Amino acid sequence: MRGWKGVFGTLFVCSWAGNQFSPLLLMYEDVHGYSAVTVNAFLGVYVLGLAPALLIAGALSDRHGRRPVMFAGTLFALATSAVLAFGYFGPAPVYLGRLLAGITVGTAMAVGTSWLKELSQAPFDPGADAGSGARRASLAFTLGSGLGALVAGALAQWGPWREVLPYVVHLLVTIPFVVLVRRVPETSTTGGVRGPLRNQLRVPSVAHRRFHRVVVFAAPWIFGSAALAYGYVPVLLKEETRGLGVAYATLLTVVALGVAAVVQPAAKRLDSVSSARGLTVALAVLTLAVACVGAVVATGSPALGVVAAAVAGAGIGIGLSSGLQEVQRIAGTRDLAGLTGVFYACAYAGFLAPTVMAAITPPFTTLQLFAALVVIGLVCTGVVLVNYRRHLPTGEVPGPRSADGDLDPVRVEGDVAGDLRHRG
Repeated sequence: MRGWKGVFGTLFVCSWAGNQFSPLLLMYEDVHGYSAVTVNAFLGVYVLGLAPALLIAGALSDRHGRRPVMFAGTLFALATSAVLAFGYFGPAPVYLGRLLAGITVGTAMAVGTSWLKELSQAPFDPGADAGSGARRASLAFTLGSGLGALVAGALAQWGPWREVLPYVVHLLVTIPFVVLVRRVPETSTTGGVRGPLRNQLRVPSVAHRRFHRVVVFAAPWIFGSAALAYGYVPVLLKEETRGLGVAYATLLTVVALGVAAVVQPAAKRLDSVSSARGLTVALAVLTLAVACVGAVVATGSPALGVVAAAVAGAGIGIGLSSGLQEVQRIAGTRDLAGLTGVFYACAYAGFLAPTVMAAITPPFTTLQLFAALVVIGLVCTGVVLVNYRRHLPTGEVPGPRSADGDLDPVRVEGDVAGDLRHRG
């Protein structure tokens, strides 16, 4: 298995490692009697491993190559399941396993996404179009996360050794990729930025106006809606789904991530090099998903919870694909892994939403918080609309003026700067 398919598979098993835990929260709460604070902490500690890995792994891969860093990420995936399999002894292995899961996913997202993009173009895959890398990365993430949740949740609900077997299955699936990932062609051979590693950690394209006026306003909603739709809702409805709580949590996760995978072709058509159309649609759908979760809070309806998960999945799929393509257009060659890591760090910041909401309830009620989230989502959508055609990255050149007075950019294929120098 060479080329992009090898990285796709490795990203798939690393995403599985990160999301297999999501539908098992109710199992740990029921079996061990953990409090809501402890359960939310299991979710939160994941981000403590994720954020630094997202920011550091990309820089290390620019310096030392994609292959060795992604190989390390695959080893972290194995360590994640190996440690979580001891969770029946108490919370300590769960905390450590969740920390390792964050490191695994952070490494895979920053490095695997960049590697897939580089392998989805000439000379490795000359038939691929410009957005193939972003779509393949988004699909690998959603499929891995969805199947991981499905397998783990089904085994935890109906299988034997339910605190161990889900992780053993993941170990068996992941082991072949420890070998396969080392056979994929290396694409990062420049050595990155010269000097100390801190120089490599700088990501100049973070300062690009398109990134912090468009992408940053959309990114946190991608996984914020996920955390609410299939992390928060099952806990909220545990009384209504008693006896099948794990199965219900699994259903919501699979619905959300399954829809996210299915909408990839639509996401391809929505993305535009001359506007923020893809992210605008994503934000509108994600805000609607948050409103649907608020309706679940008001009604206590498990059926409405499934609807909310489906709507969130549509927003996740469009947001991930469009967000990654925006990032890949903004980032320079040496900045790709770093900016990808920053994008995912912003996106995963939304994963803390249930923890923050639990911390401020009271004095606020849950319905008040959801109403506030919907308002904030609408404000963020408005900001993206204001910058809809503004601050486009290099790679576009001005075209005719649009009705609103802005220049309509026209995409120029190939090395734009070089083409223009040649013409001049």
